Amino acid sequence: MQSVTLNNGVEMPILGFGVFQIPAEQTEQAVTEALAAGYRLLDTASSYGNEEAVGRAVKNSGVPREDLFVTTKLYVQDAPAEENTERAFETSLAKLGLDHVDLYLMHQPYGDVYGQWRAMEALNRQGRAKAIGVANFYPDRLLDLIINNEITPAVDQIETHPFFQRADYQELMREHGVQIQSWGGFAEGKNDLFTNPLLSEIGEKHGKSVAQVVLRWLVQRGVVAIPKSVRPERMAENLDVFGFELTDEQMSAVATLDTGGSLFFDHRDPAMVRWLSARRVDG
Repeated sequence: MQSVTLNNGVEMPILGFGVFQIPAEQTEQAVTEALAAGYRLLDTASSYGNEEAVGRAVKNSGVPREDLFVTTKLYVQDAPAEENTERAFETSLAKLGLDHVDLYLMHQPYGDVYGQWRAMEALNRQGRAKAIGVANFYPDRLLDLIINNEITPAVDQIETHPFFQRADYQELMREHGVQIQSWGGFAEGKNDLFTNPLLSEIGEKHGKSVAQVVLRWLVQRGVVAIPKSVRPERMAENLDVFGFELTDEQMSAVATLDTGGSLFFDHRDPAMVRWLSARRVDG
């Protein structure tokens, strides 16, 4: 498995398995099959409600802990954020059945971001979160966090896919040592992604599916991807993207699909800020 090196030297697989929107009762089986297929990066979150199922699959997999890279995420915390962040982290660890996580992300750019980040920095210094980062931060919020804190986020997990490519933002992250990670890499099939004529034509030339073309396009750009599936054959297919390479012309052609805007929601939209902040948790 190809990997990327984070800004603190931690190695992270470039392709992993996400469990967003997999019901808790299906998650253990899905993760078990993903680990059997060869995935070693697992991505969950406290707000997904399936950390315990991920933990059971990890425990029963027989895969050595040192071979796994486990990510979970902190949701928006009520003040005092530092105390509640530590409590939320302990809860996630207990549910996962682990003594540390490899990456702990601040899930949303809201609430007492500074208080949450200070608590996350402490967890990182203790070695209980091997790396810390953020998710859904736009460039201004990310740069503000970098400038005004000691530890630079190792990762920013954001919406990025062929229709919202964010190349300029990726370059800004690169300048500051932040690894870009994709959520929604398949755009959840929006804009008829899986039947897109250009992606289909590229796939035919390589004998690959559209999904494989999209994942190859992401990893070839150095973007960490976490595709989700509950079907073992799709899990295996999604991993099979390292035996071919898109040409420069094909990469440029995919670049023309960029619409420059989200297909889901904008974290800067006041209505979205209200809705997500109203769902804050107390650890």
